Amino acid sequence: MDEIFEKMKKIIADKLEVEEDKITLDASFRQDLGADSLDTYELVYAIEEEFKVKIDDEKANEFETVRDAYNFIKSAQ
Repeated sequence: MDEIFEKMKKIIADKLEVEEDKITLDASFRQDLGADSLDTYELVYAIEEEFKVKIDDEKANEFETVRDAYNFIKSAQ
């Protein structure tokens, strides 16, 4: 996969304490990776810092899967 996805996997694995091999583009943050609302907030903040993008709360609430966040980052760069 590409560099963005690799960086995202590291952030997600760190924040959610899951193995990187469980993180796929189609993985659901809540159902597959066990994120709660606080985890999601911390993830969004870490992604903003890493990729130098601003994700407003309304948009962040739309992120159901890793692909949703990935596509946002790709379009914001």
